[in-house]
Amino acid sequence: MRAAALDKIARDIIDKAGYGEYFNHRLGHGIGMSTHEYPSIMAGNQMELKPGMCFSIEPGIYVPGVAGVRIEDCVHVTETGCEPFTHTPKEFTVID
Repeated sequence: MRAAALDKIARDIIDKAGYGEYFNHRLGHGIGMSTHEYPSIMAGNQMELKPGMCFSIEPGIYVPGVAGVRIEDCVHVTETGCEPFTHTPKEFTVID
């Protein structure tokens, strides 16, 4: 899979939910020695994602004047797909 194709999967889901215009940044970035590394997981990046690569998946939706959310997971590409190495809960939580 290429980085742009992965970005499109997330964008299609967010678009279908009606929030596409509020997802205005890349899907993720490489993780290594620095905080934000290549590859950028974004439209236009045709780099093939290969086993051994580590990167973030962090779609965010920001509705002006309402709220914003971004949940970040980090994954490691394997021979058969990818495995997360962070395990952020996805349950909706209200904080008073």
